[in-house]
Amino acid sequence: MTGALRRITRLGRTEMLLLWRNRTAVVTAVLLPIGTVWFLASLNLDAGGLSAGAFAVTGLLGFVLLYVVYYNLVTTYVARREELVLKRLRTGEMTDAQILAGTAVPAVVVTLVQAVLAVVAGAALLDLAVPVNLPVLLVGLAGGIVLFVLLAVVSSTFTRNVEMAQISTMPVLVVCMIGSGLVLPLQSMPDLLADVAAFLPLTPVVELVRLGWLGTTTGADPTGFAGVFGPAVVPLLILLGWTALGVVGMRRWFRWEPRR
Repeated sequence: MTGALRRITRLGRTEMLLLWRNRTAVVTAVLLPIGTVWFLASLNLDAGGLSAGAFAVTGLLGFVLLYVVYYNLVTTYVARREELVLKRLRTGEMTDAQILAGTAVPAVVVTLVQAVLAVVAGAALLDLAVPVNLPVLLVGLAGGIVLFVLLAVVSSTFTRNVEMAQISTMPVLVVCMIGSGLVLPLQSMPDLLADVAAFLPLTPVVELVRLGWLGTTTGADPTGFAGVFGPAVVPLLILLGWTALGVVGMRRWFRWEPRR
């Protein structure tokens, strides 16, 4: 276990260095989620009964998963595959899982840092309460990170080169932004559309984050620590289902070297 952690950390440190040398990736990872939330907040959209600040800050974590974890990792996995880096790494002592995990380290670190900053900023600047149920919030965030790493791995399989990542990731980005409660609350959608949107990969993550932080996903009175567990069951099951599909897709389709 110690050896595996050391190998993942070593690869993650290298990837972190490469990330900070890539100006476009840094802007995407750090500034784009914040800029998107600021822009949407300025539009005074329907927040589904939540305060505008609560809706925007909790939604920020969803945008971080989309931009930092999903999009950035698709481009990273594709670039490493096309440069034969993944193929060379497999000839060493690292396992496949360690290679994929080590490559994802920078995205995970940036996501966790932004999550901490979001909680602090929400409390200090927007007068949001401290998380009602921190374990549920952390489960939602951790589950979201794992799921979108898996989705990035699967999406990289269908992305021929780095330039194509802008096209291959578009369906997941657009559908999740519009349908997962980041731009519009599910309560404002027609019933049938809201039922479908509840099963999108990002929706259960957003719901778990809002339940854990605010004690509610709507304008209803927030529940206490114990009251959050009941409403969290369904989104947790949906999240686990998507994660299982992601593992199956990764094992079946992921390619370690370019197509010839």
